[in-house]
Amino acid sequence: MADDAQHEHTFESADAGASTTYPMQCSALRKNGFVVIKSRPCKIVEMSTSKTGKHGHAKVHLVAIDIFTGKKLEDLCPSTHNMDVPNVTRKEYQLLDVSDDGFLSLMADDGETKDDVKVPDGEVGEKIEKLFKTEEKDTNVIVLTSMGEEVAIEAKEAPSKG
Repeated sequence: MADDAQHEHTFESADAGASTTYPMQCSALRKNGFVVIKSRPCKIVEMSTSKTGKHGHAKVHLVAIDIFTGKKLEDLCPSTHNMDVPNVTRKEYQLLDVSDDGFLSLMADDGETKDDVKVPDGEVGEKIEKLFKTEEKDTNVIVLTSMGEEVAIEAKEAPSKG
């Protein structure tokens, strides 16, 4: 028998966000799920499967929206092939402040603060502005994180702690 010592592997520990994606068979993807198209994390908005000729594989046509840029991307892949699915996390933070240069000052439930999320353009940004600055309400912001990028996707009035 070979010496077992040469077969010992040392696995370096990695932090929880070590893998930004995981593979999933194309036919197992679902509408409103996530997928990576052209190296961008996207949310699937439309899916259709086409059967090809006698010996061809069924193809899945995906239409998805980039979760950070809002751009529409499309892809066509054989249903038996694997596609990358991004690990997407949603986390709710309490909004502490909005800096003059357009960054949110956020606090997680555990008291950890975060100051590197920009006020998003459009509707969500306006809602943050309105709730926090105009109405001076306690505001919670939901941040979506995937593949090393983050964006605030929702703002809502914090439930009162009364």
